Amino acid sequence: MIQIGIVDDHAIVRTGLREFFSEHVDLRVAGEAGSAADAIALVRNTELDVLLLDLSMPGQSGLDALAMIRAKAPDVAILVLSAYPEEHYAINLMRRGASGYLNKECDPQDIVKAIRTVARGRRYVSPAVAELLAQQLGQGDSGPVHEQLSEREFQVFLGLARGQTVGEVADALSLSVKTISTYRTRLMEKMGLNSNSDLTYYALKNGLID
Repeated sequence: MIQIGIVDDHAIVRTGLREFFSEHVDLRVAGEAGSAADAIALVRNTELDVLLLDLSMPGQSGLDALAMIRAKAPDVAILVLSAYPEEHYAINLMRRGASGYLNKECDPQDIVKAIRTVARGRRYVSPAVAELLAQQLGQGDSGPVHEQLSEREFQVFLGLARGQTVGEVADALSLSVKTISTYRTRLMEKMGLNSNSDLTYYALKNGLID
């Protein structure tokens, strides 16, 4: 029996997934969470094999939760289920510890297949992501520049791109304003951008934010 945790801020999504999984004898929903903070509590207090994690949540994002969950529960497979296109997030997130990535528009049976795959300790890579990986191998380091950012730089980049101030990003990540300013300078240099509006434009253009 595969023990699953569902993390999504929409109760109707969690209910739908729970009912769908109940139709499969080897899947059991052991717990649910509607926020990143609740997700961390869930993995701390519940025995899970797979955590199904949404990226877009109020407060801390699923991206923030991913790093903390990976640190606190290294043996739990984390399968990201998000509305964001695979081509913009999948590889970045798998580099940051996700076991697999699925777009919410995927076939429901793909979710079951992915859960069974990551529960066995393997990575789940959809055909679309496999094609991206193949392209990147052929291109060397010439992929999108945001994929060259460190995990923390990427978090700061997303916060600033969404219109948060340096102070707000600092509060969200529990870091000092000076540290966030250093990350901002560094990521700007890596990406060849000059302002927060440039970051927002880049993120919108690449489908990293709505």
